[in-house]
Amino acid sequence: VLSLCCEACKKVIFHVPSELEADTLVGRVDLKECLQSAESISSSDGNFKILEDGSVYTTSAISLSAEKKTFTILLKDIQEHVQKKIHVSLVEEEKRKTRHARDTVLKRTKRRWGPIPSVMMENALGPFPLQIQQVQSDTAQNYTIYYSASGPGIDQDPKGLFYIERETGNIFATRAVDREQYPSFQIICFATTPDGYSPEVPLVHTIRIEDDNDNAPYFTQDRFEFCVPENSKPGVLVGKVTAEDRDEPDTLHTKLKYRIVSQNPPVTPAFSLHGDTGVISVLSPQLDRELVSSYTLLIEVRDMSGQPFGLCTTGTAVIKIEDTNDNAPSFKQLQYETRVEENRVNVEILRISVVDLDEPGSPGSGAVYEIIRGNDDQSFEITTDKNTNEGILCVVKGLDYESSKQRVIVIAVKNEAPYMLAPHSQQLSQSTSSVTVHVLDVDEGPVFKPCHLRLDVKECEEIGTSIGRYLAEDPETGNSEGICYRIPPGQCNWISIDEKSGEVRTIKVLDRDVGEMRRGQCNITVLAIDRNGKTGTGTIQVVIQPGNKNYPRITKTDYIMCRDRKPICLTAEDGDESPYSTPFVYRITDHSLASSWKITRHNDNSVYLSPKGDILFGTYTIPISVMDNGGKVGENHIRVNFCDCVTPTECNTTPRDNTRGNVTLGVWAILAMILGSLLLLLILITICGCCGSGVMHRHVTDDCANHNLIISNTEAPGEEVMDHNIIPLQSTSDQGGYGIKTGDQQTFEMVKGRGHTLESVKGGGHQTLGSVKEGGGQPMMDTCRYSYSEWHNFTHPRLGEKVHLCRQDEEQKHSEDYLLSYNYEGKGSLAGSVGCCSDQHEEEALDFLDQLEPKFRTLAETCIKR
Repeated sequence: VLSLCCEACKKVIFHVPSELEADTLVGRVDLKECLQSAESISSSDGNFKILEDGSVYTTSAISLSAEKKTFTILLKDIQEHVQKKIHVSLVEEEKRKTRHARDTVLKRTKRRWGPIPSVMMENALGPFPLQIQQVQSDTAQNYTIYYSASGPGIDQDPKGLFYIERETGNIFATRAVDREQYPSFQIICFATTPDGYSPEVPLVHTIRIEDDNDNAPYFTQDRFEFCVPENSKPGVLVGKVTAEDRDEPDTLHTKLKYRIVSQNPPVTPAFSLHGDTGVISVLSPQLDRELVSSYTLLIEVRDMSGQPFGLCTTGTAVIKIEDTNDNAPSFKQLQYETRVEENRVNVEILRISVVDLDEPGSPGSGAVYEIIRGNDDQSFEITTDKNTNEGILCVVKGLDYESSKQRVIVIAVKNEAPYMLAPHSQQLSQSTSSVTVHVLDVDEGPVFKPCHLRLDVKECEEIGTSIGRYLAEDPETGNSEGICYRIPPGQCNWISIDEKSGEVRTIKVLDRDVGEMRRGQCNITVLAIDRNGKTGTGTIQVVIQPGNKNYPRITKTDYIMCRDRKPICLTAEDGDESPYSTPFVYRITDHSLASSWKITRHNDNSVYLSPKGDILFGTYTIPISVMDNGGKVGENHIRVNFCDCVTPTECNTTPRDNTRGNVTLGVWAILAMILGSLLLLLILITICGCCGSGVMHRHVTDDCANHNLIISNTEAPGEEVMDHNIIPLQSTSDQGGYGIKTGDQQTFEMVKGRGHTLESVKGGGHQTLGSVKEGGGQPMMDTCRYSYSEWHNFTHPRLGEKVHLCRQDEEQKHSEDYLLSYNYEGKGSLAGSVGCCSDQHEEEALDFLDQLEPKFRTLAETCIKR
């Protein structure tokens, strides 16, 4: 390597062949000279890679051109934020023909640049430096080669352990090595010419440290602890001891053997140890915790497969014998005696002890006591004191001296854990002990028999009804003489008890629907007092039995039935409880209505009411009786409105506000009124036509209503139109119109005036057409009247349509708009029709003619007959 740069980190030039293969060493750059701590090393050209020691390699085959090839090595120190660059130039080397004389003869020699891995003995004794290997390159026959190396043990920790001779390639060790600390080393060897050219790829050489048995095995625990139940069979696994060796695995140096050195106590060997696995097993079939509770084993482990020259270590294993229930408990005494006063309860009368050889506090020694005889009335109870393991005998029900002066009971004992028979032993019988209890006589108060009495009372019984007797006896005499009865205050005030006889009576009507009686029962404490003032207590439970006090009634009585005659569902209710409520029995009590109406059962409390056949529309009041399960009958009246409707809402007639003038009428009523009005209107029109025939002449044809507008497509001024069929209509605002009022109907007749507009006049549900014309400034009268056939053809289809709409509308909104009442407004009223039956608005819509002025006025003038 030849550096032509005066300053470091500036520029480096390598002379290389023109053709370079992949993974070819180009040269080495001293990176530390540029940056001591380079954390990142990269190349600007992907064809080259740079190792940490500064070696530059090609990543692919490249060919140098006539010009030099350059790239940059980038060094970065991330922590110090320092960045340096090294510019590298590759120059094709000149071909030199000068060679040594020995190079003229080509010889094939054995390559020695890749020797086998070196081996160095751990803890070697020397002498040092100790040669361990030699590396040589066969290019040394053609070049002068210098050898160097780097890596762990040379220029990395542990530094200085190895070095390589520059001229010979011999590798030496300078001191001993511990294999457990450094099992092997990988160093990189370099072969270069004096000018820096590397004819060989750097050699990765491994130096393996061969193990020496310098480490004794050791146990993984200072003390091993195991447990095994007593009386375990031989071969039962107890536990496993483990040891390790730091020497090289899978060699004799780590081949371990286990053995038991000693056992404490030194009795018959109780356990065996597997030499290879360290598993401890039961050896003796007679492990008895009561004799030996634990064993301590001294165990040895030795490497070199247990050979005497192997290294060894000892450890301790403690094996605890677990208790099993192989010892049955037994009473210390077989007989006990004790005393207790009569009527004493929840009092301890005796403590009983047992003997058990099993481990104290374990389930195998915990005693469980049981009374097996003499306690049929459950007067006694025995429990275990967990602290002392004693049995505590108590009286839980008072004893009666008069009935029995002495009680004898038998108690047995067992353990919490099931008994396990030890090997080579016989089954033992359960231990028992008898206890004699002497009952002491005391003067006691009266006793109710029974102590709890239930009295059932029917609901709503009369006050003072006797419902039973409640008596107490004196245990000393066995009778009820001289005993008084009393109910202490502060209880439910339902009953009273006779002081002498003990007869119980009601003092109020007991009703389950009232206040505190809703629960239906009450417990009342009764006192019994003898002559000596001794007191006894008893309890009376008063239970109110449900009665049949309520009549069944139908919840809803008003119904609407339409023409489909859909059955009506009747449902009854009864405030009583079972068995005085459902099922209900319904019956129509009126024989005449029963022949036209029928009842069909639905469920226990509901039925269907429906007519048997065709009946007339109208309102029916049907008396129906309902009888409950207790025989109580309730009378009900059902009102059914049989209406000619589709839905019940059509028969719900609700009054309307008179101020709004709304009227609700039936469809047929509306049709009758319309036809009547139409008939009256036709009569009026006929009369008016006869009266006006002598005054005015008709100048229009019968077809005058169909020629109001003439289609013309000429744009010339046109000629004067003199046709009588063109009839302009005069507005009601013209003063030339007059009206005739007959009854409640009004009709208008239009005459010629000075107006020149066409306007339709609304009134009374029909249209009247008139014409006006003006000529020479002189007013001329003309009229347009129609025959009955024309008027009938005009009104009949329209009235029929309106009537059809009225029949289709269930809410009758159209009828409210069609039948309206108007006041007579006088001759020439300015108000038109406001009804929705106006044909002008819906059919012909001539209102737009008033909005066409003044242009349309000119058109109208042309239509006037001059």
